[in-house]
Amino acid sequence: MKINLIYPNKAYRKGRQKAIRSFFRTPPLNLLFLAGLTPRDIKVHIIDERYEPINFDEPVDLVAITAITSIAPRAYQIGDEFKKRGIPVILGGIHPSFLPDEALKHATTVVIGEAELIWEEVIKDFQSGKLKNFYRCSEYSDLKGLPMPRWDILPNRKKYIPFIQTTRGCPNNCEFCSVTTFSGRKIRTRPVDEVIKEIKALSRGFVVFVDDNIFAKPKYAKELFHKLTPLRIKWGSEASLNFIKNFELLKLAAQSGCRALFIGIESVSQKALDSMSKGFNKVKEFKSIIKKLHEYKIAVNASLIFGFDEDDKGVFEQTVKFLDDSRVDSANFSILTPLPGTRLYSKLKNADRIFEKDWSKYDTLHVTYFPKNMSIDELKKGLGWTYRKFYSFSNTFKRMFRSIGRCPFMIPANLGFFIAARRKLIID
Repeated sequence: MKINLIYPNKAYRKGRQKAIRSFFRTPPLNLLFLAGLTPRDIKVHIIDERYEPINFDEPVDLVAITAITSIAPRAYQIGDEFKKRGIPVILGGIHPSFLPDEALKHATTVVIGEAELIWEEVIKDFQSGKLKNFYRCSEYSDLKGLPMPRWDILPNRKKYIPFIQTTRGCPNNCEFCSVTTFSGRKIRTRPVDEVIKEIKALSRGFVVFVDDNIFAKPKYAKELFHKLTPLRIKWGSEASLNFIKNFELLKLAAQSGCRALFIGIESVSQKALDSMSKGFNKVKEFKSIIKKLHEYKIAVNASLIFGFDEDDKGVFEQTVKFLDDSRVDSANFSILTPLPGTRLYSKLKNADRIFEKDWSKYDTLHVTYFPKNMSIDELKKGLGWTYRKFYSFSNTFKRMFRSIGRCPFMIPANLGFFIAARRKLIID
């Protein structure tokens, strides 16, 4: 028996199947775990369509496709192609979990929620010819004893950055975020020794912990950082500002090798933050916290969102000025996006403010709803202006120079954004 696990390429265009060029590759970690859950007597092939084409005529017994919202249309195309060939298709991931009836039109089966506790049942039902339309995980995995992700079967694995997950869930409940709906507000943790074992098995380069908030459970984080220290690795992760204020924990993180944190600043307007249930972010504290992170030689990759109802045309210039004054090391800019599964989606849909029906536009780089205090065009152009201004030649190379002594990883990150902004690859 053979199963193909597929991560679709959102940017796929017929006749243009060249692999994406990038400074680094982000692995399809959920598929690596799924492969680890699959019995070893079953042959598993992972296809990352971002870097290699799919052979639809390859002999295979079962196909499983993962999808976030922006790649759902391509996932559906892939599902349809395999179904035409009589091959059963399973769709899973965050988008099919929130819109299972839609997903089923392009699949044989839809897995709703996390797959760890039900994947064995799915495989057994397939082998006995009794696949159901839907499989719903009624509880969350406690993350203990998870199999090792199957990095060994990932093609060109050395080109990927090592991604490791230590926790799931987030205690915050931001209106625009689907993490709490999908993974819950309770922080679940993997045993630290299992995490360390996985790191040692990879043992190369810069490690990224893909937790939504690695500081959210201080006691666990403290144990993790203590056990990371002897490994002498360098790592980055994501954290919320309200947890970073634990400076004792921050010091331990730095000593254990933390060199970069992705931080959801989201807005330089306190009113905007309050409106989206992210009032625990205090704008007046941003600069002092960023300064403290820099004292520990930890680079800050800030996330900013435009399009809140409190935003007007002045938000773009205000944001760039704040980031420059704060000496932020890099930044990701997004347009507020009402993703299915979020309270924001329900609110804007009920207010008849969502106009975009194409899920591929739900990539945080396109306007999908009617903004309140600016036009659709002003919001879209504002995003482009912000990227070009923040990643201007002088600003970019200033940050790259500062990164040499703090986190060299930020050099290719800044350079990549600089090139994308110049070539208008970020927005069309």
